[in-house]
Amino acid sequence: MNEIAADPLLTAQLGLEQQRLTELYAHLDAARTEARAALERTVRAPRDGTRQARLEREVAHAERAGRLARLTAVERGLCFGRIDGGDGGSRYIGRTGLLDGEFEPLLLDWRAPAARPFYTAGPADPQGLVRRRHLRTEGRRVVGLDDEAFDLDALDAAGARATLVGEAALLAELRRAGTGRMREVVATIQGEQDRVIRSGLAGALVVHGGPGTGKTVAALHRAAYLLYTHREVLERRGVLVIGPNPAFLRHIERVLPSLGETGVLLRTVGELFPGVRATAADRPEAAVLKGSLRMADVLAGAVRLHQRLPAGDGRIAALDLPLPRRVLHAARERARGLRLPHNAARPVFLAAALEGLARVRAEELGRPWDEEEARYAPGELGAEPAVRAALDALWPLLTPHRLVEALLADPDALAPGLSPAERAALRRAPGAPWTVEDVPLLDEAAELLGSDGAAERAAEAAGERARAAAEAYAHGVLEVTGQAGELDPAELAARHAEADPYRAAAERAADDREWTFGHVVVDEAQELSELAWRTVMRRIPTRSLTVVGDLAQTSSAAGARDWQQVLGRYLGTRWREERLEIGYRTPAPVMAVAAAVLADVDPAARAPVPVRTDGEPPRAVRVADYAAELPALLAPDGPGAGVTGLVVPDARLAELAHLGALSAARCKGLEFDAVVVADPAAIRAQSPRGGNDLYVALTRATRRLTVAHHGPLPEPLRAAFEQVAGGGGEIGVSGGERTG
Repeated sequence: MNEIAADPLLTAQLGLEQQRLTELYAHLDAARTEARAALERTVRAPRDGTRQARLEREVAHAERAGRLARLTAVERGLCFGRIDGGDGGSRYIGRTGLLDGEFEPLLLDWRAPAARPFYTAGPADPQGLVRRRHLRTEGRRVVGLDDEAFDLDALDAAGARATLVGEAALLAELRRAGTGRMREVVATIQGEQDRVIRSGLAGALVVHGGPGTGKTVAALHRAAYLLYTHREVLERRGVLVIGPNPAFLRHIERVLPSLGETGVLLRTVGELFPGVRATAADRPEAAVLKGSLRMADVLAGAVRLHQRLPAGDGRIAALDLPLPRRVLHAARERARGLRLPHNAARPVFLAAALEGLARVRAEELGRPWDEEEARYAPGELGAEPAVRAALDALWPLLTPHRLVEALLADPDALAPGLSPAERAALRRAPGAPWTVEDVPLLDEAAELLGSDGAAERAAEAAGERARAAAEAYAHGVLEVTGQAGELDPAELAARHAEADPYRAAAERAADDREWTFGHVVVDEAQELSELAWRTVMRRIPTRSLTVVGDLAQTSSAAGARDWQQVLGRYLGTRWREERLEIGYRTPAPVMAVAAAVLADVDPAARAPVPVRTDGEPPRAVRVADYAAELPALLAPDGPGAGVTGLVVPDARLAELAHLGALSAARCKGLEFDAVVVADPAAIRAQSPRGGNDLYVALTRATRRLTVAHHGPLPEPLRAAFEQVAGGGGEIGVSGGERTG
C-alpha cells in the first residue's frame, strides 16, 4: 500500500480499473443467476412427453449445467488485461466473454481472435495497438498494473501517455515470489507460445522446450483454446491431460478451470487404468523390460498358456464322462480361429467343447445324434458343476489383474521366451502393490482378454430389476396419495432416480477404460515407455495430441531418446514440432550451472537461453550431516523468500522425508523460488540417466540455488562453480571451510 500511496498516478489508474472490474463481476454474477435459474427450470420441467422431448430436456440440462460450471470456474482472475488501439478504443481481456444488455462485448474471451494481439503484439509489430496493460488481481480487487507502450506518439495525441504505469509484465511476474501452485500466467504468454496455443486440432504437435520455457503453460492453454474453438466435439469426448506424477497434477489442477474449462481429466500414467492408483516405480532393469513392446508378445503368450489342454484323454469321475483330448483340442482351435479376445472367445470354446462331449456321451450310450439331442444334450452337460469346473480350468475367465499378477509371480511358467535375467527382473511376490510400469501391462492385458459379456448382461439385468422395483414402489406411492392415473409410475421413478442426470465427459471417462478422448495432452512425454505410448494411443484414435517434453530431461530408463522413434509407428511423419528456446523461469546464474551438467550429459543438447540476468549466484555448501544441517539451508532467507524445495537422491528420500524431500523424478514439472539440491554425486550415479536427473534438479529454482554435498562435487558442477567464483560469485562456506 505504501507504493500506491507514494504514486498518485498509479492510485488513480488502479481506481479506474477497479471500477471496470467491479462492473465486470456484476455482469458475471447476473450471468450466473440467469444460468442457475435456467438450470432449475430444466430440473423442474415435467418428465412426461415423447422420447424426443425427454432427449431435448436432457440436452438442455447438460448445456445449462455446463454453462453454470464454466461461469463458476472463472471467478478467480476474471479479467487480466486491456488492449488500447490507435483509434482510441479499449478492449478488456479475460477468462471468459461477457456481453452487456445491448450484446456488445464487455470482456473478450482470451481465446477469441480479437484478443490475439494481447499475446502476439510487439515493438516490431504492434498489430494496431498503442498500449497493452496487464492487470494483477486478488479476488475481486485490482492490486497492480503493468503497461507496455507500442506507440508513444499515438498515446501523446490521445493525451494518454501520462497514464502509463508499471513495467513489462513478464519479468514482473517472474520476480514475484511463488505460492506453491503454478502461477496463472495466461497474461504473460509470448509470441512463441502463441504459435503453440493456436495450433490446429488435427494431428500431433510436439512442444519441445527446456526447463522454464513455458511449454507446460502453453500446452494447457492450447487445451483450453481447443475446447473453446472446437467445443461441440471436445465437450462430448473430453480432454485427457497426462502428467508425470500426482504432485505435478496438483500443481496444475487449477489452471484449466481458471481459464474457463472443466471438461478435462487429469491423470498420471499410473492412473490410466480405472481403479488403479500406482505411484511406486520399478527398478531400472524391470522398468526397461516392462516398458518394451516385447511385453505385448509376452502377455499374448501368457494368455495362450491359459488356454490349456490335458496331457491325454481323461474322465470326469463323478459322471463317468470321457474327456477326449481330441475333442477339447478341436474346441480350442475353433475358438482361437475366430481371433477374438480370450474372454470373448471363451463362450465359443465352451459351446464347442460341450457339443463334442455330448456327442461322445451319446456314442457311449448308443443314442442317435439327432436334432433334439443336439439341442438339449450340451445344455444338460453344461449344467453339471463337475463339467463346468473341468472346462473352466482349460479356458478360464481371466481379469487383467489376475493375468498380470500371475505373470509377475511366475514368469518361469508364463514367460518362457525371456532370458533368465529378464524373468528374474519381472518376478514379484503375489499381492505386491502395483507400480507405474504395471499399468500399461494391465491395459494391454485388458485388450487381449476382452469380455465374455457376462458382466454386461448381469449389469443390465440388475438395472432392469432396480427399475422394476422403483416403478412398483412409485405405483404404491401414487395409490396411497390418490394420484393413480394422474402420473406415470415409470416417469415418477425415473425422476427420483436421476439425482444427477448429467455427468461431464471427463467424469464418465474416468470410469471407462475404453473411453476415447477428443484430445490428449502428454506432459513430460519423454518419460513414457513404448508400452505406455500404446496405452495412450488407444485413448486417442484420432491422434489429436499435444506432446510436451524435453529429451534432455529424460529420467526413466525406459523413456524416449527421439520423438520420431516414439511417434513414428503411430503417425509416420505426420507430426510437427515447435521448439521453445527462451527460458523465462531460471535466472542466468542458475542456468549456467545447469547448462554445464547438460553439456556433460549430451554435448549436442542446448539449454534454454535465459531472459533473466537477475538472481543470486548459486552456492555450493559442504555438509557433514544432511539431516542435521539441511534445515538451516531450507529456512526462509528474509521476508518474501517464497517456497523452498529440497531435491535428494532416491536413496535418501526416507532419511529426509521429514524435510519434505523430493526425488528428481518427483520434482519434474515443478518450480520453487529456492531449491536445495542435496548429494548431487549420488543423484548423478543413481541410474543410467542420473546426469539427466541432476540437470532437472538444478533447473527447478526461480531465484536461488544451493547445492549441498559431503564429498567431491561431480566434475561438471565443480567446474561450473569455479567459474562462478572466478566471476565474482560466492562459492558457499560451511563451518568456515571453503568448498569446491
